[in-house]
Amino acid sequence: MIRILLFLLLFFKAIDVQSQYRIDTSYTVKSTYTKLIKRYPSITIAQAQKNQDVNAVYDIVYNQEKSRELHLDAFINKKQKLNPAVIMIHGGGWKSGNKKQMQVLGQEIALKGYSCLAIEYRLSLEAKYPQAIYDVKNAIKFIKDNAKRFRVDPNKIAILGCSSGGQMAALIGTTNGDVAYEDALFKSKSSAAVNAIIDIDGILAFKHPESEEGEMAALWLNGSYEENPKNWKNASALTHTNKNTPPILLINSSLDRFHAGRDDMITILKQNKIYNEVKTIENSPHSFWFFNPWFDETVQYTTQFLATIFK
Repeated sequence: MIRILLFLLLFFKAIDVQSQYRIDTSYTVKSTYTKLIKRYPSITIAQAQKNQDVNAVYDIVYNQEKSRELHLDAFINKKQKLNPAVIMIHGGGWKSGNKKQMQVLGQEIALKGYSCLAIEYRLSLEAKYPQAIYDVKNAIKFIKDNAKRFRVDPNKIAILGCSSGGQMAALIGTTNGDVAYEDALFKSKSSAAVNAIIDIDGILAFKHPESEEGEMAALWLNGSYEENPKNWKNASALTHTNKNTPPILLINSSLDRFHAGRDDMITILKQNKIYNEVKTIENSPHSFWFFNPWFDETVQYTTQFLATIFK
């Protein structure tokens, strides 16, 4: 009887938490594969290589507000006491996707000598901009506070994101130390600053001649450009790019719309002599990082950049 009551208590608690926000499951690896396979018949879904040198730990709580927990997955190379860290942000148009989509990439990069940490953050059906940015910055602080646990060198932190996660990664990196992005709810006194940015096909400017952002962006930014131009400007990494921006790697598909703001950012970086790399994978679709043959190329570009910056 006690077991039944305990089960019911946990069951209804889970329903209560889930009922506070809707979950969009439209963006998955499988659904993306189904869309792409007709145009790219030779593609295959990338699989993780399990290796005894990498310790995988799932669903670690990094922050909790009332009944809402936020989690991360850690993939830790065990060969060294401290590794450079790669904080990983999934894509999905700020509305869909989840941290599990970063597991394969996280395990593969960790195998090369890193601690990779895939972050859960609040999506647009639950919370509007800038809450997701606060979530990831909170996660960075948590990881630094627990650096030994994750075998992380707190002075070697890279932020990596894919698609909308790439946009977020670029924004997080370009707002290092920006008081406007220091949430009053941050519990840690550690810095949320990162030392490098890896933006995988994420836009750098929402309102730009090259940009085609519409409903998905408006949902996250709490209104269209006409309704909320301030958010559209402030959420763009290009707005914040300056002499303090850390080194950045941009890995892009062949689709021009995901390059929005790239050339303008590169101009600013070069003016300030900030290290940057741009890799465009020819004839590739958006979400290329999920699939072979592009997955290996993505890992290669990423680890070469990280080795240049950190090793």
